[in-house]
Amino acid sequence: MSNNENLNIEAMQVDEPCCISNTGCTFDGSLKDVVGECIFVDKVYDSVTFNLQGLQSVAKVPFGALPVSKCGPKSRIVRVLDIRARKAFNPNNINDPRNLTITPNTTLSGAQFVLDGKGCPVTVPGPAGLLQYLIYTDTTDCDEEGLGTPIFGSQEITVSGNVNIEMDVEYIDGAGNTQFTTLRGRAPINQVLTNFFELCMPSVFDSAFLPQFTEFCNALFLGRLATQSIARDIVFNPATGEVAANLIIAICITCEKKIKVPVQLCVLSTGFCAQEPRVRQICGDEFPPLFPPQVNEPFVSPPECR
Repeated sequence: MSNNENLNIEAMQVDEPCCISNTGCTFDGSLKDVVGECIFVDKVYDSVTFNLQGLQSVAKVPFGALPVSKCGPKSRIVRVLDIRARKAFNPNNINDPRNLTITPNTTLSGAQFVLDGKGCPVTVPGPAGLLQYLIYTDTTDCDEEGLGTPIFGSQEITVSGNVNIEMDVEYIDGAGNTQFTTLRGRAPINQVLTNFFELCMPSVFDSAFLPQFTEFCNALFLGRLATQSIARDIVFNPATGEVAANLIIAICITCEKKIKVPVQLCVLSTGFCAQEPRVRQICGDEFPPLFPPQVNEPFVSPPECR
């Protein structure tokens, strides 16, 4: 296949509106290629998941304006078809104060965060750079029973920043015709939700590592008119086309908390992930590997004794 044909195929793939991922892992169902591997990873010793919820009322959220050319004394909004709310995020500035952030503030009982002598918690990096906090308590009593030590915690979760809102409306224009459009606005969120939890902690003595506490959350938002009345909740200026709305936003949060410890695990493997490379014939077949070859059995036979 020529280089031009290769480029055409890649262009066709880029033009597709959506995609299907490829992990590079394949398994033909045969166990003859399955081998045992030892991997060094963080094991979850205990975890809990919580669903939290709250309400935020926002008044006179600006939604821009309808086209002035279609407005007039007879124009009015007659129906709200749908309201969608999503957390705001500026990819050009992760520290933008308008970004929606979820900040947990956790206090432990029955254990403590390990400090560095300056009063700062000691952390280790986790998946995707997530901070994991070292924790400690005397686990002697439960170690003797061969069980974990229960610890408790209370938490305040601060949700702040903005949500982007889209509102699909049906309106009558100045000529009396029915029109449809999507209005867009932004509403501030500032809520503090409380939570209590219990976790089971492994031994701090029978391990080379201290346990690690980590947590993460995600938020979903549901919007609706504050009183479910267009007359009361929608402010519309037929002269300028400007629209504002009174809304209630439901805050739906899922949080997960884990206690983890580094361990070595034996797993069954079919080998390394291997993607089919996209080849453009410049270097031929001379390309470097990304990972070293396997040097253990059964990939390498032991040397024969002489």
